Amino acid sequence: MVSLLFKSVLVLLLFFIVFNLGRALYIMVKGDSQIPMSRYLGRRVALSALVVLLLLIALAMGWITPHHRPY
Repeated sequence: MVSLLFKSVLVLLLFFIVFNLGRALYIMVKGDSQIPMSRYLGRRVALSALVVLLLLIALAMGWITPHHRPY
């Protein structure tokens, strides 16, 4: 149950990261926005760091397990 919930949260975070990257691209192309592009890029970086931190916590808690080495 925890694994499914955790994976769902990760997928939602990844979609939000892509959304913020798309918003930054739109502002960069449009060029005359009141909102700075760095706001969306900063959110993307912060959410990416959160995803990595959550993955490390999940590995430590045993919620997810890595694949074995292929050799």
